[in-house]
Amino acid sequence: MTSCINCKRESELISDALGVCLDCIRKGSGKALARIKEAHWASRSKFGLPEAPPKDPEGVSCKLCVNECRIPEGGSGYCGLRRNVDGKLTGPTEDVANLTYYHDSLPTNCVAEWVCPAGTGCGYPEFAHVEGPEYGYKNLAVFYVGCSFDCLFCQNWHFRNELKRRPAVTVDELGGAVDDRTSCVCFFGGDPAPQLPHSIKFARKAMKARKGEILRICWETNGTMHPQLLEEIMEIASVSGGCVKFDLKAYDEKLNLALCGVTNKRTLENFALASKYVKKRKIPPVLVASTLLVPGYVDTKEVSDIANFISGLDPSIPYSLLGFGPNFFMSDLPCTSRTHAEACFAAAKEAGLQNVNIGNTHLLGEDYGWS
Repeated sequence: MTSCINCKRESELISDALGVCLDCIRKGSGKALARIKEAHWASRSKFGLPEAPPKDPEGVSCKLCVNECRIPEGGSGYCGLRRNVDGKLTGPTEDVANLTYYHDSLPTNCVAEWVCPAGTGCGYPEFAHVEGPEYGYKNLAVFYVGCSFDCLFCQNWHFRNELKRRPAVTVDELGGAVDDRTSCVCFFGGDPAPQLPHSIKFARKAMKARKGEILRICWETNGTMHPQLLEEIMEIASVSGGCVKFDLKAYDEKLNLALCGVTNKRTLENFALASKYVKKRKIPPVLVASTLLVPGYVDTKEVSDIANFISGLDPSIPYSLLGFGPNFFMSDLPCTSRTHAEACFAAAKEAGLQNVNIGNTHLLGEDYGWS
């Protein structure tokens, strides 16, 4: 049971890492904001990462994501991947990246599995091998080290231990992992945003090599990339039968800052931009949204606000509500309760969304009170 540093209310749904309740985050009190900054400094200093995106007026500029770092001499960007060495930006390029890759048998536990060709056969025969789940085929999973956010609940936080590893995977090496049983590629992480040019170059080369064959290209992202890069990946996903999966952490910017350390303005703007591609290809869906139901923080109001935002763009956009499992700095919270998930599902449907799903159902736990 943790007490909110601002209002003193006690609850099992207040994470000790933040020490601030949802109400006080939304109100934006000075004491709450100071505690949130302390929480993210604790999570980042442990891995030698900058507390905030560097803005040195004489630093080297990187504009790949919303943070738009200006990195000082000898320093690193917010993502930890790029450094300023003698006035030059070093780190991953479009030709070489810091990543790991492996094959997953299809259908796999993809965020979009419930609406994509691999899991359902939708889009057959142009984008799917069979009219049902693609058993016998595989997905090339590409995990990009590094992230433009600092989520205190990160499920893949271990990548931070690999940030100083020298980028070593070339586009050609990754291309060698695509064989005749590979029917889709998914870029995730961390997040692909800080190394997006590499994934784009690989995707184009792989599609050219497999011209006339099924090879869906997908991205799973927090949506913080430069808008021009977003348009490039939306085009690739559209043509290949893949999709871009946006993880909408929150709608309220203050809550996004509390949970993820960075604004969500670019994410929401990019999602609106991406929604313009929905009408170009309805089946399989080219754009999918998801939200992690963090107990005590992502409540029915937050889901309702996100769902209304999505519905206002296009109510046919699929939306998945994901069960939360305790991890990283928020490991003291419980799993999402089934009652919480079902209430959020109802809120999303009430907002007018036509295709809503509850994912990670194996994580759903016992009920808890919002006390």
